[in-house]
Amino acid sequence: MLSFLLSFFFLSAQPVEKLVKIVVTPDHANWVYNLGEKANFQVTVMKNSEPIQNVKIKYEFGPEMMTPTKKDSAVLKDGQFRIDGGTLKEAGFLRCKVSTVVDGARYENLATAAYSPEQINPTTELPADFVQFWDKAKAEASKIPMDAKLTLLPDRCTEKVNVYHANIQNYRVGTRLYGILCVPKKAGKYPAVLKVPGAGVRPYGGDIAMAESGIITFEIGIHGIPVTMDPSVYSDMGRSVLDGYPFYNLDDRDRYYYKRVYLGCVRAIDFIYSMPEFDGSTLAVTGGSQGGALSIVTAGLDSRIKYLAALYPALCDVTGYLYGRAGGWPHMFNDANKAFNAKKDKIETSKYYDVVNFARMVKAPGYYSWGYNDVTCPPTSMYSAYNVILAPKNLVIFEETGHWTYPEETEKLRNWLVKKLTGK
Repeated sequence: MLSFLLSFFFLSAQPVEKLVKIVVTPDHANWVYNLGEKANFQVTVMKNSEPIQNVKIKYEFGPEMMTPTKKDSAVLKDGQFRIDGGTLKEAGFLRCKVSTVVDGARYENLATAAYSPEQINPTTELPADFVQFWDKAKAEASKIPMDAKLTLLPDRCTEKVNVYHANIQNYRVGTRLYGILCVPKKAGKYPAVLKVPGAGVRPYGGDIAMAESGIITFEIGIHGIPVTMDPSVYSDMGRSVLDGYPFYNLDDRDRYYYKRVYLGCVRAIDFIYSMPEFDGSTLAVTGGSQGGALSIVTAGLDSRIKYLAALYPALCDVTGYLYGRAGGWPHMFNDANKAFNAKKDKIETSKYYDVVNFARMVKAPGYYSWGYNDVTCPPTSMYSAYNVILAPKNLVIFEETGHWTYPEETEKLRNWLVKKLTGK
């Protein structure tokens, strides 16, 4: 279990504790409001768990990720203050941000009120040939020999599990897909989990603990490079040749970077199905952030996925910014990137890769979890995808979390996966 938890924390660790804490709380316990209803926010600034007297704060609120509709300041005589908030007339999220300076150090925090989130509809459109495009891509990729090569990693093996560095051919001759494969040593047939990665460039350790519980795990990278090199290699690549990869070839749907990534997830399924240790049916996919996106994409592309578990999925409704509301990571159409990316060809390409359009195709039961305070994958974008899923689904909200998880959150997800895969 430890390696499973660490893999998610590696994506986005819980914020570190600070000397001064700003607590911002909406006045509804569940943080959910009806359209037109006013959301007020209670603010407490504390040091050593005691309210700070006469501390000055600055605050602002408005639709998440958008220009604030109000900015103001206040002096908290007893360390507490009630912000007379605002409202939304359309489904979405109202975010309140608070900051202060104490002893020369700046502190900030936020809270986000949800307005009828189940009514949020996507802004992206489903291309008329979406299914045909991906069916053709999968058919062409299926003709490529897998050419699988496994290298045992003795220093990672345990009494119960063999650990391999897997190297398989991806969607085109000469392109490779790498990952860490963990297989129970005891003879038998086992269910499997495909673990898809969050954004960035890094090595992977594999989920040995889950494999010890009797589940094959295959944790893949997406960049076509081995996943067992020195960490400095990935840092260098992340700052150079792979810097900004989510934008690579966005003007061409056939050459966009994520085509190799999405098809690589399908190729990973092909590989799992080729394993003699796999039970031939019971397969799940899971990940967080970019991995949450890839979990939904993979389930939408391939009916062999029987279960999916996604944390705060990225790449959802990326065109939101073009319609005056928050869009999903990598925020390709926000104010910072709009001048370069808001072109017809790039907008059209994004529709073939937006998680929303894969979510429409999902048939597998799914477990989903995120928080309202996420500024990396805004909840408006995630609900845009979640709301179009017609398959059985379970959404577990941890309201105050941002782009990180509590241990209890990952534990719930893990328990759901294990129960679905093993019945235990």
